[in-house]
Amino acid sequence: LEQRLQNAGIRLDLAALEKIIHMVLFIFRTAAKNNLSSEQLVTELSERSSKWSKQSLQVIHKLWNEQGKLVLVHQDTKAMINVGKLVDLQWRLGMAVSSDTCRSLNYPYVSMTLKVADSAGQLSIKSFEMTIPQFQNFFRQFKEMAAVLETV
Repeated sequence: LEQRLQNAGIRLDLAALEKIIHMVLFIFRTAAKNNLSSEQLVTELSERSSKWSKQSLQVIHKLWNEQGKLVLVHQDTKAMINVGKLVDLQWRLGMAVSSDTCRSLNYPYVSMTLKVADSAGQLSIKSFEMTIPQFQNFFRQFKEMAAVLETV
């Protein structure tokens, strides 16, 4: 996208380009959530702010006509898939000292308990234990998710 803008003679730094992309994504998600047609979307934008140029509104209209169906399908799919809501997360670090097969185990682990509410509000509790390497992998994946969420 940056290259296409530069070829058109438009110079933007990466931060400005990211802000534009986030704004367009927000507009499209809102339009999908409200099930707006391209005409309704352009009308709403122009009524809410006089800062929209005619050319900008034409681009939004064209993009929504071309890509709006994909966003609407994504919103419908998202609404159908309800995996629950995390209500509480508790963890503790433990040390397995011995077992019935080993007298001197000395094995650290992380124990986690999740409280999850389903779409009806019913709470369920899920507990599991992880070895330290498993927990480090879990933590690394959460850091990756957090980095991705910061870009949305």
